[in-house]
Amino acid sequence: MDLPVAGLGEQGFVLGALAVAVVDGRGVVTGWSPQAARLLDQPASAVFGRPFRDLYVPAGRDPAGAVTPGTVPTEGRVTLRRGDQGSIEVDLWAVPLTDDDRAYAVMFADAAATGEWGQAISLLRTVLAQRHFGLAVHAMDLSLVFSNTDPETFGAFGSRLDTILSPQDARDADETLRRVRDTGIPVIAEIRHVRFRQVPHAQRTISLTVYRLQDARGDPSGVVAIVHDVTEEQRAGAHLDLLHYAAERIGFSLDIERTAQALADVVVSGFGDLCTVDLSISVMRGDEPAPIRGGGDVALRRMATGSSTGVWPEPVLPVGSQYPVLPDSQPLVRIQRGETVVMSRDEVLQAVGEGPNIALMVPEGAHSLVVAPLFARGLLLGTVTAWRVAQPRPFDASEAGLLTEIGSRAALGIDNARRYTRERNAVLTLQERLLPRAVTESLAAQTAGVYRPAGGSSEPSGDWFDVITLPSLRVAFVVGDVIGHGLRAAADMGQLRTAVQTFANLELEPGEVLAHMEDLVQQLAAGSPEDRTDSIGATCLYAVYDPTTRQCAFASAGHPPPVIVNPDGTSRLVGVEPGPPLGVGGVPFQSKSVHVTPGSMIAMFTDGLLDLRSLRDDGADTAAGNGGDGGAAGDGLERLQERLRVLSTPERPLAEIGNALVAEAAEQPPRDDIVLLLTRTRVVPSRNVASWEFPADLSAVGEARAAAARQLADWELDDLVFTTELVVSELITNAARYAGGPVQLRLIRNSVLICEVSDPSNTQPRVLRASSMDEGGRGLFIVAQCTTRWGCRYGQQGKTIWTEQPLSGRTAQLAPVYETP
Repeated sequence: MDLPVAGLGEQGFVLGALAVAVVDGRGVVTGWSPQAARLLDQPASAVFGRPFRDLYVPAGRDPAGAVTPGTVPTEGRVTLRRGDQGSIEVDLWAVPLTDDDRAYAVMFADAAATGEWGQAISLLRTVLAQRHFGLAVHAMDLSLVFSNTDPETFGAFGSRLDTILSPQDARDADETLRRVRDTGIPVIAEIRHVRFRQVPHAQRTISLTVYRLQDARGDPSGVVAIVHDVTEEQRAGAHLDLLHYAAERIGFSLDIERTAQALADVVVSGFGDLCTVDLSISVMRGDEPAPIRGGGDVALRRMATGSSTGVWPEPVLPVGSQYPVLPDSQPLVRIQRGETVVMSRDEVLQAVGEGPNIALMVPEGAHSLVVAPLFARGLLLGTVTAWRVAQPRPFDASEAGLLTEIGSRAALGIDNARRYTRERNAVLTLQERLLPRAVTESLAAQTAGVYRPAGGSSEPSGDWFDVITLPSLRVAFVVGDVIGHGLRAAADMGQLRTAVQTFANLELEPGEVLAHMEDLVQQLAAGSPEDRTDSIGATCLYAVYDPTTRQCAFASAGHPPPVIVNPDGTSRLVGVEPGPPLGVGGVPFQSKSVHVTPGSMIAMFTDGLLDLRSLRDDGADTAAGNGGDGGAAGDGLERLQERLRVLSTPERPLAEIGNALVAEAAEQPPRDDIVLLLTRTRVVPSRNVASWEFPADLSAVGEARAAAARQLADWELDDLVFTTELVVSELITNAARYAGGPVQLRLIRNSVLICEVSDPSNTQPRVLRASSMDEGGRGLFIVAQCTTRWGCRYGQQGKTIWTEQPLSGRTAQLAPVYETP
């Protein structure tokens, strides 16, 4: 490249620093420039009339051989004397001034300076030959002096920036050049986004460096701007940053909706202006997607959307909407085959077809689209689509590859969430099939159960409730929480629930039921596979309510205590002595019996209820399933007691109270299962119960028979007198003979007639088949033949044998007397 010497001379870059001596044909100095006087520190008077070679060191000798035969120096590097002492190395050139060689101009300069000038010229030529960055030299008036760039890009020499860049970018660049020119403070590697007039729609990213220039005298002579197009480097860095961001945001949730929304949020964070994530309907249920059959009936549902402005344009398909049927098209087939497709707006309109699909599928103002399939394990889960509206540049192949990579990572997260959803649904199905009906009605109580599974990334655990009808109008209530989560916890729950029902039917005291449960859990743990890492255990609260005595007996195995809300609005925690959780062993379970006012509400629950945000302090962390901090749990019980007191009114349905209490779980999924069992107690009026006590004497049998007959006559149950007298006679006789006294007789009228005989013996009664020659042994056999059901239950002391007889269709007439007074 030829340097513009005239331009450089005008700036005094070199010529002003040259020293000049005029010599005649003999080599005698006849002229001496001021620059020569300053360089050699010798005035003109000291050298006039002397041979030029006398200035050499040593005198008269030209060691470089740069003297012509006529003793006139021509060119070379020599050492000249500098004043009275010293010397200086210079480069010199001799130029004839006349055709007959009578006069010469000898130009010389400090060799150190000429070396710098040579290096600078070499560097400048090398820099100007480069094409991966641009260099432009501007004069003091900021006009372009020269540049190494293509004139078609930057314009010809002398062009202003406003003829090269867009108006705003030109003003910004001009201001930068002017600031560096005036202050001398350079701008180094400043990143800017600019547009050129030749391609106004294409934005480029440049790195701009600007220095102020100085001439040979050190005076400002202009500015030099070095421009490096870093568009691709910036894009590559932005793509890498986006991949890192995607790795940080996507795949950390086992919720399909959250994973899809995280993908949409990532795509609109600098990549596309709009984004949609559409998944197969079967994937949302946790199932594998249906095989691809081709065609436009894609069976997708919009799972998530994203917008760089935060506003989703209408009427484009919103979240939750199902894809319309699309016409068959080549882009659709390519997507279904696993290809990422880039399309312009016109291509999209052609693929979508005419009609309402355009408004539903194509955002207003969008000009470019890229669709990447979401593939995992060879299954097409759905698609992720990005649109550009405000960004002018259309998507290209590199960005299609970027979205493909992001989509592949997201597809793994979505597939993991799908598989988790499938397993979760299986656990929930098993759990819900094992739970009883949510609302029950009996003559002793009205109940309503509420179950809310753990949400988010937490698996459902084995929480359960149960309502078990017992003889003599009694009813058992159970709430339990199995250790662990998932399918195993649900299976353990099924075993424990069945066992509780079995032990409850033995009519044992609550503490004894839990003791039998403890033995069962120990057996299950001993028989579990060795590779099973989780433990078998549970907490449990078991209660039995008797509507005739208005007593409710509780026993707890490491479970939160129940709350009783009285009809007058007061409430209390039942101070049940908590034994260890089932599976720990070593400590007996204690039963506690309390009086319950008719119409009271009993609330039994698992600890997941106490973990609701409204029932705990903001700083309290009652970790799911471990009970959390004791103080935090205590505060939660107090707040729960107050909430129940406020929500519970006699006329309000129990199911409504329960749903209101756990409504928060619908907004924020709980970290642990929630089970709540609400019971509103009923009583048997005293007029429907009659009881007597007799000594252990066979003479009392007749008195008992007569008392029962009189009571049945008062109740207008004369048709049952004969069989009842027979039952009473046999039971009282057995008690008097074998059990001792006192003997208690009780009759209860409800939908059936209940006859109970209690004695202090714990001997197990047995039905015998006496032979035709035996005189006895037929008592319980006769009782079994005269009644529809009979049984025996044990208390802390003694036992009670009970029987039931039907009332011959009078249930409808007697049922209302069991309503809460």
